[in-house]
Amino acid sequence: MKSPLILLFKQTYSKYSLSNILLGFSFVIIWAIVIWMLNREFAADTTEVPASWFSVLNSLFIILLAPLFSKLWESKYNPSGPIKFAIGLTLLGLGFAILAYGASTIPDGAKTASVSLMFLVFAYLFHTLGELCVSPVGLSYVSKLAPLRLVGLMFGIWFAASAIANLLGGVTGSYIDEISEKFGLSTFFLMFTIIPIVAALVLVFLNPMMKRKMHGIE
Repeated sequence: MKSPLILLFKQTYSKYSLSNILLGFSFVIIWAIVIWMLNREFAADTTEVPASWFSVLNSLFIILLAPLFSKLWESKYNPSGPIKFAIGLTLLGLGFAILAYGASTIPDGAKTASVSLMFLVFAYLFHTLGELCVSPVGLSYVSKLAPLRLVGLMFGIWFAASAIANLLGGVTGSYIDEISEKFGLSTFFLMFTIIPIVAALVLVFLNPMMKRKMHGIE
């Protein structure tokens, strides 16, 4: 199973050699900086790893796991589009469940606390798995199901919906201190566990109807 980056280079290098070289060079630079920062931090007398550093795990997991999902979608176990979305939402909820469990030992209203870094690692893993079930699949179905004259508009609506969701996520996240002081940080993350899993169950329930509306398009 080859990496998607290797396949990309092989298919496009003859036409876009400079772009491929710059892309590969950028990956080398990014990971060199990451390794240097980690080495510098752990060599210091006091080590502090900001949570923002873990965002690099998203791209790493995508590169590692995208070929696996590609093979899965090409196999006989390939589920329908709505079920893929339901799986993605369930994985999203499980990622937040891990954070809720990790935060369960933090006292209510605490300003600082120490928890294992692995909770964030596994949360990013499950969230990336969910993303691989939703984002590329959604873009594919937009191109397949939208009328030809409306494909561009529907792609715009897709990305606008993502922007609105990010905005709402930011607004909701701004209440983290208020909610965690009253109910605990674990409860805050538990909210984001329940909501996507309930949405996933709704999609499973609507799957037969939505498959009929798709008129056999896979």
